Amino acid sequence: MEPDGNAWTVARFLEGSPPAQAIYEAAERMAASLGPMDIRVSKSQIAFRRRRSFAYLWRPGMYVTSNIPLVLSLPLPREDGSPRFKEVAHPSPAVWMHHLELPDSSVLDGEVQEWLREAYASAA
Repeated sequence: MEPDGNAWTVARFLEGSPPAQAIYEAAERMAASLGPMDIRVSKSQIAFRRRRSFAYLWRPGMYVTSNIPLVLSLPLPREDGSPRFKEVAHPSPAVWMHHLELPDSSVLDGEVQEWLREAYASAA
């Protein structure tokens, strides 16, 4: 919660960005199709969780000048060399964080579904 007591919600996080709202809704449907999950919202991101988080959505415009409404970050147990990823980081020995820019919901295709499925399985 914020010091003023206002909890972060999905609506508050996405406020002012109808494109981000549409992309979020498509991403949430895709993630929810995998099985039970929780959604946690903070000032910096929305996390889809099992025992651990398996996907993060964040707004790059909060940090840098960007026309991209949302970025999907997927912690995978391996590095995927797909050129679709804007960046891949290796924050810990067992995790490679893959960052995929989402200019619109059409990016959320079958390939992304497979990456999400892998991340979901790894978060059990």
